[in-house]
Amino acid sequence: MADLHLNRFVRNIRKRISRRSPEIWTGFGIAGMCATVVLAVKATPKALRLIEEETASKNARLAEEVEEERENASKPAVKLTTIETIEVAWKPYVPAVVTGVFSISCLIGASSKYARRNAALAMACSVSETALSEFKEKAIETVGEKNVAEIQDRIMKDKVEADPVSKKEVIIVGKESTLCYDVFGGRYFKSDIETIRKAENRLNARMVNGENYVSLNDFYNELGLSNTEMGYTIGWRVDKGLIDVSPSYQAADNGDPCLAIGFITPPTHDYDRYY
Repeated sequence: MADLHLNRFVRNIRKRISRRSPEIWTGFGIAGMCATVVLAVKATPKALRLIEEETASKNARLAEEVEEERENASKPAVKLTTIETIEVAWKPYVPAVVTGVFSISCLIGASSKYARRNAALAMACSVSETALSEFKEKAIETVGEKNVAEIQDRIMKDKVEADPVSKKEVIIVGKESTLCYDVFGGRYFKSDIETIRKAENRLNARMVNGENYVSLNDFYNELGLSNTEMGYTIGWRVDKGLIDVSPSYQAADNGDPCLAIGFITPPTHDYDRYY
């Protein structure tokens, strides 16, 4: 029984270490780079002392080779060449170099782990997006497009109610007066359906005319809104479907009409990987 608990404990530790390995490697890399700087600073006085000793030794040897020591003494001291300096001073820096190489290896390892993790996450997102699209198609076939639209309206209603405008700052981007809600960014702003449709049409034209893909931030830029971090990571690709805004007319908690902005073709990850 004790062995069973021990094995289970070891497996749990291994899982946690594996799960946190990118952070661990990054920590080692950062600590190693700090240690590299400290070791390099400590090695510098030793290296300078070795250079001074070798310079003095070289000048002494030259003095012995010259017959007229007085004439030689009046001449400036001979300095070491670059190669000679490296040959003399490299040893004190060995610990710093070794630590630096180790640190770089840790950071490269962490980067590789993050890359594989992000690739797996992107694959999972792609599978989820495909499953959602297939579910939506089957839902329309089963209950009808009108009923699906009603369900989507209820979802939008819940989103607006869960993020009340009374607790938000309303962004003014133009002269338009309709209150709008950015479902993806969680922002309220003033615009109108005509402006939103124009943004949709301009971006679709860009994709059709050779640009192939646009990001969610491109859509925000067309509306005069600031970029978001998520806006860089999701967008539309021409072969996956053009932008199709799905406005949902709701009521904000202050009683004002609110236009919740969703999309029939939602933005997806890896939109910029066009083949």
